[in-house]
Amino acid sequence: MPLTHPLLFKSLCYVDGQWVHSGSGASIAVQNPATRETIGHVPMLEQAQIVAAIDAAERAFPRWRDERLDIRAGLLRRWAELILEHEEDLARILSEEQGKPLREARGEIRYAASFIPWFAEEARRLYGQNIPSHIPGAHLGTVKEPVGVCALLTPWNFPSAMITRKAAAALAAGCTVVVKPAHETPYSAFALAQLAEEAGFPAGVFNVVLGEPQMAMETLVGDTRVRAVSFTGSTRVGKLVLQAAAYDVKKVALELGGNAPFIVCADADLDHAVQVAVEAKFQTSGQDCCAANRILVERPVYEAFLQRFAKAVRALRVGPGLDERSQIGPLMHQAAVDATAARVRDALDKGARLLAGGEPHGLGGWFWQPTLLADVTPDMRIYREENFAPIAGVLPFDSLDQAVTLANDTEYGLAAYVCSNRLDVTWTLLRRLAFAMIAVNGTQFTGHPIPFGGMKASGLGREGGSEGFEPFVETKYFCLHHQGQRY
Repeated sequence: MPLTHPLLFKSLCYVDGQWVHSGSGASIAVQNPATRETIGHVPMLEQAQIVAAIDAAERAFPRWRDERLDIRAGLLRRWAELILEHEEDLARILSEEQGKPLREARGEIRYAASFIPWFAEEARRLYGQNIPSHIPGAHLGTVKEPVGVCALLTPWNFPSAMITRKAAAALAAGCTVVVKPAHETPYSAFALAQLAEEAGFPAGVFNVVLGEPQMAMETLVGDTRVRAVSFTGSTRVGKLVLQAAAYDVKKVALELGGNAPFIVCADADLDHAVQVAVEAKFQTSGQDCCAANRILVERPVYEAFLQRFAKAVRALRVGPGLDERSQIGPLMHQAAVDATAARVRDALDKGARLLAGGEPHGLGGWFWQPTLLADVTPDMRIYREENFAPIAGVLPFDSLDQAVTLANDTEYGLAAYVCSNRLDVTWTLLRRLAFAMIAVNGTQFTGHPIPFGGMKASGLGREGGSEGFEPFVETKYFCLHHQGQRY
């Protein structure tokens, strides 16, 4: 693909400041999901090479930990500057391998860059405490220490932002990292490594590896020198990561699946609610853990909302991500298409009304029509499962208590949305919804200063905000006895 900075398109892993091939010569093809054409082959490292990345991170840790914060922060800021300087190239790489429209890809690159200066500056406030002593002749206090080597396991739906959100916090705190991106979208990770090298990161501080997924995960999580693991992905795999990390009691942050409700109350502005619903459901072609999968509408405005929403859904433009006009890109792979078709069939067989879409798109391949299903019920897969697809399911409710019951009827607890102009209603929902993040009358709620994360089966820990440091630091307590000295 034509880039202004061709070195950003790398087909090699990055270990200890060196670009490396697989020792066995093994590689895997990366496809553009819009065309299903191969855009390149990337190495699948052997286990010994992944261990070598941990070795490199371990060697680099003492110096990086002890480096002055202003120097670490300066390198991080330069990394962010380079990311923004090459925003268009990075967005094109992202869109080529992930499929999302260029407008969204550009937004993700800016979003990814925003975490880096935030954590570089926020690290200045990793304060310890002076504790008033209860022990005669002793000073008590705490300091914050980086945990050491960290494994960062990232997904394919946000292949740039999920790396920087984790890595910026870990690196700013003084940790070193080994990143394992999804093998579907490795080029964004390699491009970030190229810019980290150009920013001047010391060898071993930032490493990017690929390998057979289960082997790579088990090698990284199972190594006793890795002291923290941050994973974004499915709840099923997250549970496996948690089990593996328990063996030597690592610190763990998990950002897992979601099944977000969107509650539209009768007092809401319906045109605005429709706009919010489109944004909340169809961003990243619905392949988003925060996507509004279950849209609950108060019965007096149910049919009016459906009429407006169906019109908006039908108007969405489907196309390749590199087409500037596209609003909805392809699904990631054939398995996603098959699962989407099965969920739609299940809903229709159980009585749902099809108001828009419902079939593979005429473009063929892995494109799916933006789909709207009405009269969804709790026994349908579209209600119960996380739907990584452009399918919106809508159902009515008759009371606030019923809305809360329906919304909370899921193992997940990541994001929820509310549209209402009544403060008493929104406050009640804010307190009663069992979700870690709730957006009212809008969809823009994530960002560098906020604690992103989930409850229940949606995860552990938070990313972003001051809380984003927690997986990567330990609180060390000290008790300093005077032993008769005077100061």
